[in-house]
Amino acid sequence: MLKSKTKKALQTTKNLLAFSAGGDSTALLFLLLENDIKFDIAIVNYGIREQSKEEAAYAKALAKEYGFRCHVHHAQKITANFEANARQIRYDFFESLIQQHNYDTLLTAHHLGDRFEWMLMQFCKGAGCVELAGMQEKTQRNGYMLYRPLLHVSKEELLEYLHKNNIRYFEDASNANEKYTRNIFRHNYTNPLLQKYAQGIKKSFAYMDADVKDLIKDASLQKINELACFKKTPTRRNDIYHIDKYLKSINHLMSGEEKKLLQTQDTLVIGRKYVVAMVAEYILIAPYIKPGNMPKNFKEKMRCLHVEPKLRGYLFTDPEAVEFLSLLLV
Repeated sequence: MLKSKTKKALQTTKNLLAFSAGGDSTALLFLLLENDIKFDIAIVNYGIREQSKEEAAYAKALAKEYGFRCHVHHAQKITANFEANARQIRYDFFESLIQQHNYDTLLTAHHLGDRFEWMLMQFCKGAGCVELAGMQEKTQRNGYMLYRPLLHVSKEELLEYLHKNNIRYFEDASNANEKYTRNIFRHNYTNPLLQKYAQGIKKSFAYMDADVKDLIKDASLQKINELACFKKTPTRRNDIYHIDKYLKSINHLMSGEEKKLLQTQDTLVIGRKYVVAMVAEYILIAPYIKPGNMPKNFKEKMRCLHVEPKLRGYLFTDPEAVEFLSLLLV
């Protein structure tokens, strides 16, 4: 099931598998073992289901049996916006492990159904070709590579693999709860279509991936501390793609409304955390810090460089970034 190119790459890297004990990640775990790919696993217990304890215990038992390391995080109770906050907790945990143990990659078990579900949801919200193509098998993040080795494999194929090999896994009851939009799409649209047209859907994604490569023009990213910079590309649409890609690499997701605003605005604060500013021929991204009292000479320097005021709060804290921009924008 794993592509030969992916298998060869992962056999040479230090890998961390995002594990949940569900069917998808359990199948990926055993496929990695089958293909002699070394890895450790990380699991988060959110404490909202009694079954979570059994899942964590199963993860530890697998680690003991097959000789890899199991990292477990017991999350504090989430009181609102569960899916978004759970994702943040999950990736904060994974990235702390990556930094602490020097993992090269993070492996997730997203499969064809997840990708198709995402595409349909984006299509219904309003999206272009790049957004519809959605998840990619390999994505550069901040200090590691995110791999999704199962994007070309259907859920049905994964379940068949698990049952054929008599492999134990857990069913998450929340996957049946239609209070989550993703489950409405999954049960009513994604799964029925995949059951009938899986091969055609696989081919369509392959064509879309090839088209996106032709549509997207490269942008060379430079980074000085927490200031990211790249030169504007021929179209604003292409620029927004690279802004979105960079923010995802540092684990921040832009909203559809923010992407829409960037089509017409040269400066925007994203999620109250980051500022995107288009200055001369460049696009600058930095943490958003509200400008306080700054010396007159600093303000004058920023004015001469035509640096947007919303960016100045961060630059005031980073002399190296100011020096970099002084050379770049003269």
